[in-house]
Amino acid sequence: MDKMDHNAHSVYLMYYHLIMVVKYRRKVIDDPISERAKEIWERIAPDYGITLEEWNHDVDHVHVMFRAQPKSELSKFINAYKSASSRLLKKEYPQIRERLWKEAFWSQSFCLLTAGGAPIDVIRNYIETQGEKKR
Repeated sequence: MDKMDHNAHSVYLMYYHLIMVVKYRRKVIDDPISERAKEIWERIAPDYGITLEEWNHDVDHVHVMFRAQPKSELSKFINAYKSASSRLLKKEYPQIRERLWKEAFWSQSFCLLTAGGAPIDVIRNYIETQGEKKR
């Protein structure tokens, strides 16, 4: 079993699997854009008590596994992340602006799953293999 996280008053182990989709499922995510999106995540996440565990992408969505704390405000964090990353990615990568001119980068909706139902290694493996060509 994974080592528990803790604060002054509690111990916990809270893993989440988040899937964020590009607006209109536009196929704009490549390795450099994914890497930049991940950097933005790692800059904002600590303010919300969130720790990145795994990151992977396909051309139109990203998969993220992260740990949170009981006090983490997940929807606030996700909205803050999507807003900041949308602005920065569109500013830094002109090819995105061509595909999503006045639109946000991310779709408003997202999928957030608690990762308690499957062993973390199973989920980690799933995220690591996303975007690979099926053999």
